[in-house]
Amino acid sequence: MSDSSGNTTTTTTSTDTQKLAPEALIEQLRSLQSQVGDVTPLSAAERAQLRQLTRRQPPHVVQASISVIGSSGTIAEAVGQPINEVVQLQTDASRWALAADELRLFLKGIEGANLIRQQRLAFIASQAYSIGTQLARSPQNAKLVPQVEEIKRLKVLARRKKVQQQDPQPPSPTPAPSTATPTK
Repeated sequence: MSDSSGNTTTTTTSTDTQKLAPEALIEQLRSLQSQVGDVTPLSAAERAQLRQLTRRQPPHVVQASISVIGSSGTIAEAVGQPINEVVQLQTDASRWALAADELRLFLKGIEGANLIRQQRLAFIASQAYSIGTQLARSPQNAKLVPQVEEIKRLKVLARRKKVQQQDPQPPSPTPAPSTATPTK
């Protein structure tokens, strides 16, 4: 095939799946979230409380208790839940646990890939600073001096902040207010 300048170009069709941009992934996740319906954000305290409550009832105890509901209509009435709804709730819980596990794996993969990107960026930045520092010594590259000095200043500032965060100073004791009454 030739373009308007007379150059020959070739086009190839890729059978690879198209990679999603982060923004497209976010849009699809939000769309999925709206389709799921039962998404209930909990605070850390609420999650901890619910985990503690569920630990008191191991899965084999829950299963045996569900069997009791199925064996007696009186128990089903007392609990207020028909056996078929309880069994469906148990099935749903298992299926959503698998979905949550899959999402956690997906998130860990995304976080890992992004951590690798950040490390690569830090390495490239370190190389650029090192090479820039060397080149700035030459009068031909005097325009690099302000940039290298700014990076140096930012690095010193970052180190200071790390030291301050690691060694917080204990609060100075404040003297207790005096309750003594003046003497006459």
